[in-house]
Amino acid sequence: MRSGRLARKSVIGGAAKRADGRMKLAKVSGANKPVVVPDGDSRSVVNSLAKGFRVLEAFSAERPELTLTEVGTLAKLDPGTAFRMLNTLVMLGYVSRVPDSRRFRLTLKVTDLGLHAIGRADLRETARPILRSLVGELNEAASLGVLDGADILYVERVRAGITRIGVDIRIGTTIPAFWSTIGEAMLAYLPADDLARVLAMKPRPGGFPHKPMDHNEIYRNLENVREHGYALRDSYFGSGLRVLAAPVLDVDQFPIAAVSVAVPQIQLSMEEFRTRAVDVVRIATREIARAMQASGTILVNP
Repeated sequence: MRSGRLARKSVIGGAAKRADGRMKLAKVSGANKPVVVPDGDSRSVVNSLAKGFRVLEAFSAERPELTLTEVGTLAKLDPGTAFRMLNTLVMLGYVSRVPDSRRFRLTLKVTDLGLHAIGRADLRETARPILRSLVGELNEAASLGVLDGADILYVERVRAGITRIGVDIRIGTTIPAFWSTIGEAMLAYLPADDLARVLAMKPRPGGFPHKPMDHNEIYRNLENVREHGYALRDSYFGSGLRVLAAPVLDVDQFPIAAVSVAVPQIQLSMEEFRTRAVDVVRIATREIARAMQASGTILVNP
């Protein structure tokens, strides 16, 4: 062993040995970097996952576009494996094919992996006291959602008291964006190309079945949202709720999130709810936008 360097040993076939008495360093066949394996668990390395990350790491600022052969060479994969890995990453949305060529490039979804952890954590911390203030003023439920592919992901939710109204929406819940009031508030302000891309995606399968809606109906709904600056309707869930949502827009008027408030239909008429909620929700979205701008955080929606 050379001085100053850790011993490396392959874990393929279970032949891993202790390197420094605390951790094992496993080198997946052909990998550029060692994979750290917890002590006593040499079976924890998933070779195919490691190969997928090597494909992603083959791209760089100096090499933004690569052919299949180049990916295979840089990731040290045979052509068949490189082909399968690229096809999988294309299907998942992390890699795209460059039109009219045999080349591939990373998508912004790769960047979003890191921004999810950083930007959305900041967004939640910023929005939470504002949502609490909304609930205090309206005495109901307030939510914050962001676009996640074809869905709305709820990243914060505040309720008045412990009584749950309507459907069981909590942090981490996803709902098809075109079927969500928060989603309509965001989709209505997307650039045309981004909107078409989102609507072409399939929402996640989940516990919230949605009624079929054609694109003409969706576009009519979004035009109404743009005209008024907010989305307002009775919930599609048949939950007896009225929901109003408005977008959180950045300095370029791009929707980075949306805020919604909900009340039982029997409590307020549609017009009473509009009068009571629209101004305070708009103020809340502007406060969140200003706070995010001041923090220097930029969110990228997938």
